[in-house]
Amino acid sequence: MRGMNGRWGRVVTAMVTPFDERGEVDYLRAERLAHWLLSYGSESLVINGTTGESPTTDGDEKAELVRVVSAVIGKNKTIAGVGGNDTRAVVKTAIRAHDAGAGAILAVAPYYNKPSQEGLYRHFRAVAEATPLPVILYNVPGRTITNIEASTTSRLAKDVPNIVATKEASANLAQVGEIARTTPEEFDIYTGDDGTVLPTLALGGTGVISVVSHLCGPDLQASCNAWFDGDPTEALCLFLRTLPLTRAVFSAPSPSPLKYAMGRIGQPVGGVRLPLVELTETEQGVVDRALAEYGTFGSLAL
Repeated sequence: MRGMNGRWGRVVTAMVTPFDERGEVDYLRAERLAHWLLSYGSESLVINGTTGESPTTDGDEKAELVRVVSAVIGKNKTIAGVGGNDTRAVVKTAIRAHDAGAGAILAVAPYYNKPSQEGLYRHFRAVAEATPLPVILYNVPGRTITNIEASTTSRLAKDVPNIVATKEASANLAQVGEIARTTPEEFDIYTGDDGTVLPTLALGGTGVISVVSHLCGPDLQASCNAWFDGDPTEALCLFLRTLPLTRAVFSAPSPSPLKYAMGRIGQPVGGVRLPLVELTETEQGVVDRALAEYGTFGSLAL
């Protein structure tokens, strides 16, 4: 079955970046969080993704985060997020991530300057050819404006040997199906939308690069496993259980709701950097209700 043996597993968590009370990166907490996530349903981690507040961490912080996390969980489980709208700068970031110990690159589409499909192709090819690491494309048009069309994904998968996967966060299931139809079977398709995990698996996907897995990693992992084990009823039951948490962690600009939730379940990761802000009391209530509905977190009961 297509997607059964994904390179980075079925549940990959886009890890938040912990900050201390001064708003500085808390590297010790990052090490502990990475270790905990791998014990809580995740098989690999993305460091320096948008969930990790990559727009507001600098190059030195990004490199050090990759270094400390890869030392804890291993290179093969460490995926470094890179991105920007200057291809030369992104290439330098990818090289630096490789040197810091990343085992793979997650390269997001350039934002704001709205490149054409040919521009996207050349951008991703340049990033991939700058490093021997496997590269995951990241399509999230809700943030970047530009959609990586299925034909461009397919072209990159065929032309560039180390572009081996995509994180498809377009919420466009027809596009996911077209990617599956036109790429090699070994090309991994991860959804980047927590609310479309099961539909993506049904279309030939591998799993999810997830935000909500910080809170329900074991259920997401069990849902994916049930699907591939041929038990769609159990897969659906487990997947539906996670949906209220998914709504909650995106009820305000991410990752503010998630960081609040992590503190509530006993895994504090600090606040957020401007221009993001802490949740209001009303927004906290939305998260608290979802956590209470979900129930328990490991040995922690809310």
